[in-house]
Amino acid sequence: MGLMRYTARRLAQAVPVVMGITLITFLLTDAIPGDPVSIMLGPSPSAQQAAAIRAQFGLDRPLYVRYFNYLLSVLQGDLGQSLYYGVPVTRKIAERLPVTILLLASSFAFAIAAAVPLGIISAKRRNKPTDHVSRVVALVGVSTPSFWIGLMLIIIFAYQVQWFPATSLVLPWAPVSAVDGASSRIDVLVIAAKHLTLPTLSLGTLQMAAITRIERSSMLEVLSAEYVKLARAYGVPETTILRRHAFRNAQLPVITIVGLQLTTAIGGAVLTETVFSISGMGTLILTAIVNQDFQLVMGTTLVLGLVFVVGVVVTDISYAYVDPRVSYGEGE
Repeated sequence: MGLMRYTARRLAQAVPVVMGITLITFLLTDAIPGDPVSIMLGPSPSAQQAAAIRAQFGLDRPLYVRYFNYLLSVLQGDLGQSLYYGVPVTRKIAERLPVTILLLASSFAFAIAAAVPLGIISAKRRNKPTDHVSRVVALVGVSTPSFWIGLMLIIIFAYQVQWFPATSLVLPWAPVSAVDGASSRIDVLVIAAKHLTLPTLSLGTLQMAAITRIERSSMLEVLSAEYVKLARAYGVPETTILRRHAFRNAQLPVITIVGLQLTTAIGGAVLTETVFSISGMGTLILTAIVNQDFQLVMGTTLVLGLVFVVGVVVTDISYAYVDPRVSYGEGE
């Protein structure tokens, strides 16, 4: 019950955050220069057509009225009608969100799988050539923009050696008949993996570098603790010390940085999807902003904000599974 109460409390605390996201986004979207009606109907629409469109989408009402009406619609599960696409916002988000979630999940899987061993090896071999190489790799990864990494990957692996495709993305759950060159489900998975490789490396490099640095520093701190020195004095093998005594205790800072990196990953997904021409939430947001599609901007921002909030709550809850000393009130 303690964990459930804590989760409920954290979700309740997230409500003002989500409200703030909607308010700021609504004000910024309204402040964008231009007229969405002109974008929809052309530069010289008739007065009757413009008035009809404004009345249909509520653009003729005061700002505060439109905002509160939008909140009421959101509470009813209605994110409005897209001005640009002419379909419900929820439909477009349902089409694009799985693509972005797949990209985020694959990039974090790559980042964690590469960063944790790299950080452990770097800490174990402190001030040796392996450590220096690891630190340089992490520094370069943190300092390099994801879009530049994506462009370099396209030039090298898509055009020079032609190992991977440069654009688009094939979803692993796509029907076999919808994927060119696929005759079975395994073929679809292989083609999807090839399409996903370069975007994953592009988006996951920054996360990998940040996690590596935290993993290294956290492992160094734990390996210098008194109980580790005592274990060494008793002749416990170094591998056992790393696996049973040091690794788990060093993961709380790593979990924290993984949760914080979610914001960076969501922002990087916009650039990554643009570079690789992936039809995800990132390109959907850009299209909405360029065309002043207020409803679509609000809907995509709200959904990505919810993704971040859920990610932070999951990060907090995972502390208890890694470190038994962390309690959420079960013993109260």
